[in-house]
Amino acid sequence: MPENPSFRPAPRWLARPGARAWRCAPAPDGVRDFHAALPGYAPTPLTELPSLAAESGVGRLFVKDESSRLGLPAFKALGASWAVHRILAERPAGGPLTLVTATDGNHGRAVARTARLLGRSAHVFVPSGVHPGAVAAIAAEGAEVTEVAGSYDEAVQRAARAAEGPDAVLVQDTGWPGYERIPGWIVEGYSTLCAEIDDQLAAAGVPGPGLVVVPVGVGSFAQAVVTHYRSRPVPGPAAPALLSVEPETAACVLASLAHGVPVSVPTGDTTMAGLNCGTPSGLAWPHLHGGLDAAVAVTDADSARAAADLAALGVSSGPCGAAPLAGLRAALTGEGADERRTALGLDATSVVVLLSTEGTAANPHAHADTDTRDA
Repeated sequence: MPENPSFRPAPRWLARPGARAWRCAPAPDGVRDFHAALPGYAPTPLTELPSLAAESGVGRLFVKDESSRLGLPAFKALGASWAVHRILAERPAGGPLTLVTATDGNHGRAVARTARLLGRSAHVFVPSGVHPGAVAAIAAEGAEVTEVAGSYDEAVQRAARAAEGPDAVLVQDTGWPGYERIPGWIVEGYSTLCAEIDDQLAAAGVPGPGLVVVPVGVGSFAQAVVTHYRSRPVPGPAAPALLSVEPETAACVLASLAHGVPVSVPTGDTTMAGLNCGTPSGLAWPHLHGGLDAAVAVTDADSARAAADLAALGVSSGPCGAAPLAGLRAALTGEGADERRTALGLDATSVVVLLSTEGTAANPHAHADTDTRDA
């Protein structure tokens, strides 16, 4: 794991000129076809919200609504299902196999659901601070759940040790030296979401987004988004700006970008439980460092307000899913907003896509947050 060097504290906002020129290899073919063949697959909605476009001073604004994906209230099933498919394709048929992972909630439930559908066992390690309702949802999928009296990083370490036996495999959505193939497959699985957005924008008469806003935990989902938009040939559609959003209490990617190297940060309590991660994925880091145009950190209050506003507009979004709207607002308001708008390349004609990665059903904190704000 990266250590935390003695650098200055990270700011709440960081812009990185030149990211739109960075290029990487694309995701492999066949991922979306695999998902399309799964029972219950359908593209999730891309909902246009004109009132938020007007508030933000842009031409059009869309929210990718992942409140229902393959029977679960978050996008994580895309990565878990593809990774487990690849794992089983490389193992001899038959014999017991336990899928092991650590989670802040949604990934663990997706692994547990995938295991249950395939008749496999699952063992999920959950760090301190995850809501009991999220833990219960994982257990309801038939998984063995071990609660760890420590951080997400500590839960990952426990899961890795538990998966060392011959009849177990670690299905973790963060990578480090020596553990990269399976996290890479999880990232590949997320590419289906981005491919759906391409089709949905085209159907709406939009050639492509000008800005995509993505919530970040360890950065694996952001890696998939960077891969999708930074693997396109030049010349081609203008590359969009990519903005990452994290909780102020766990802004490990923002800190790492500010320092120029991966660093670990202490984490605190946050209702954005799925983003409460202290160390960037080593596999994701080159993509985040190369391809993100900007990063911003937001508070729980920012996220709660965004979730309530999305709910009023008909979009179910938990605290993590609402973080992109909170991040967009943080970027476009307050002192220095004009400079931040320029850094993101936004004007009155821009198209913005917010990636709402979970619905309220994925995060029991969501209802409490809304109630607190209304009080």
